[in-house]
Amino acid sequence: MTEVVTRAQAFGLVAEGVAAGLSAPWRLYLARGCRYLSLSVGDRAEWNAWRTHLGCPELSVRVYDAGGEIRRSSVAEVVMDGCRISVELVEEIGTDDLDRLLVADPTAIEPEDR
Repeated sequence: MTEVVTRAQAFGLVAEGVAAGLSAPWRLYLARGCRYLSLSVGDRAEWNAWRTHLGCPELSVRVYDAGGEIRRSSVAEVVMDGCRISVELVEEIGTDDLDRLLVADPTAIEPEDR
C-alpha cells in the first residue's frame, strides 16, 4: 500500500478496491487532514471483503439497543502511514439471532446451524 497522505490518495485507495471488484461503500467519511477514513458497508460479505483488501487485523464488535431494536456494530481498523482506516457494518438483529452474539466469528456458523 502507498502512503495515505492526501485526499486523492485516500479516495484512490477506495477506488482501487472498487476496481478490484469490491462493492462501493454506501458511506465514506474522510476527516480533515486525512488522518481518519471510514467506510460503511451494507452486509457482512462486503465487510469481510473490504477488511481483507485493506488488511484490517483489528476487530471490535458492539451490541446495543436502538429504540427497541438490537443492533450489532462490527468495526475493523488498520493504520496506514498515520491514517486510521476503519470499515464498519451495522446490522439489525432479532432475538432469534442472539445465539450468534456469543460466537466470536458469526460467519463461521453454518447456515443449517442458524
